[in-house]
Amino acid sequence: MTRPSSSAATSSPATRGLVVGLDLLLAVLVVVAVVQAPPGVGWPAALAGGALLAVYVAGRAVVRVHERSVDTPRGAWWPDVAWVAGLTALWLVLLWLSPAGLWVAFPLMLLQLHVLGPRRGVVAVALTAVVAVADGLLTRSGPGEPWTGYVLGPLLGAAVAVGVVLGIEAFVREAQSRQRTVDELTRARRHLAVAERERAVTDERARLARDIHDTLAQSLSAIELLLRAAEDAVGSDEDRARALVGQARSAARDGLAEARRVVQDLTPADLDRTTLLGALRRVADRTAAGLDGTGSSPLAVTVHTVGPPRPLPVPLEIALLRITQSALANVDEHAGASRAEVTLTYEPGSVTLRVADDGVGLDPAPAAGSGGRGFGIPAMRSRVRELGGELTLEGQPGAGTVLTVTLPVRPGEDT
Repeated sequence: MTRPSSSAATSSPATRGLVVGLDLLLAVLVVVAVVQAPPGVGWPAALAGGALLAVYVAGRAVVRVHERSVDTPRGAWWPDVAWVAGLTALWLVLLWLSPAGLWVAFPLMLLQLHVLGPRRGVVAVALTAVVAVADGLLTRSGPGEPWTGYVLGPLLGAAVAVGVVLGIEAFVREAQSRQRTVDELTRARRHLAVAERERAVTDERARLARDIHDTLAQSLSAIELLLRAAEDAVGSDEDRARALVGQARSAARDGLAEARRVVQDLTPADLDRTTLLGALRRVADRTAAGLDGTGSSPLAVTVHTVGPPRPLPVPLEIALLRITQSALANVDEHAGASRAEVTLTYEPGSVTLRVADDGVGLDPAPAAGSGGRGFGIPAMRSRVRELGGELTLEGQPGAGTVLTVTLPVRPGEDT
């Protein structure tokens, strides 16, 4: 049998439950048929029942019914048809030895449908029902005994088996189709996000390239030409050489100023001419004053430090500032909090940001994944992951929320 590919769901809880129930039902009914066998055929019936169960267990190990997908091609001559044919033959022997073997027909019909598929399975169920009806009519007590039960019982059992199996498989197909649609939408969303990120990176690189070409490259080119001319004038015209060197120094100062401007364009406005702590307090004051326009109730925000503050690498300061902005925006908009506390802890090899509030709290399970309610938490995790840090989110309903970010500071990176 060809096993389902790893890209498709192997089976659903409904089909797995059907197979487990089928195992138990078949085993119980075979035991009942053996126990109720007429006197004198007990041992032959036991051998037939044991052989039937042995073939069933062996086939289950090979065919792996419980791992099959409803979309997997079924009804192959080997081992599907061979297994079902062997079980059917042993059932006929058991039915010939014990009239109670008639009850085994129902789980056998369920198995035939699931293993052989909707086409060959229905044919096998119909043949099994005909055999069950014929056996019932031949073994009834006498001509006066009603025959309707012997006819309607197997036919109704066959109809129920067909309806149950085909109904469950239709439900599973619908669920798998919806899951495929969700997966396709998720992939499309990821592709769009990647494309948008790449476009933003390309635009930023193009802007930097233009700025560098129009400022730094021109300044460096001018400096090189001035110094070359000064070198030629050394020894022959000292005054001209000194003048050229002065012009080169002036061009270098202009280039340095342009370089600083380019760097400042990459730095958040809140970090302009201030420390990280000052920038955090500026964001806290703006959030508390409601200038961000997100919250509807007053929010008191305090900023604390633990340990002696020190300059950090620019990427770390930018990440901590952006994460604080996003976290406070979430608190202001969603938490319903009256107070929030921002704590920045400086340690020898790391820096830790802690944002705590006294709001409605949350169930941390949804936030642990990447699919949350919005883009805030995934964006924070992405920033922290790029810098080799860790982010944890703790909270219980009604007990507030605590967001903790720890970023490593390698020796020599402090600025």
